[in-house]
Amino acid sequence: MLNKLLIVWSSEEKEVASKLVLLYGSVILERKYWDEATIMIWGPSAKLLAQDKELQEQIKKVKVSGVVFNACIVCCDEYSVSEKFKEMGIELIHTGEMLTSALKSSDTKVITF
Repeated sequence: MLNKLLIVWSSEEKEVASKLVLLYGSVILERKYWDEATIMIWGPSAKLLAQDKELQEQIKKVKVSGVVFNACIVCCDEYSVSEKFKEMGIELIHTGEMLTSALKSSDTKVITF
């Protein structure tokens, strides 16, 4: 059984993004803390990321490590950032379905920021 992690990132605070979500996300696979990891961008974090070039650069580095990113399609549409996320290679999904599945799964842990 794989050890999977889902990080739900909803905070609009840049320091939370930079010093928690993306800092941890940048090392979790290379250090073998987890077998698979996904960072879900949901709510105000979508607006923050679309506007912040430094965070966008951090995202690129984390993606190279193998962490998967996705974002709430409804939030992205509401914040008018869907095209920006597609340009960044972030998949837009119905996050409620993924979160519910992860919470019901025995091999996935979920943390929120």
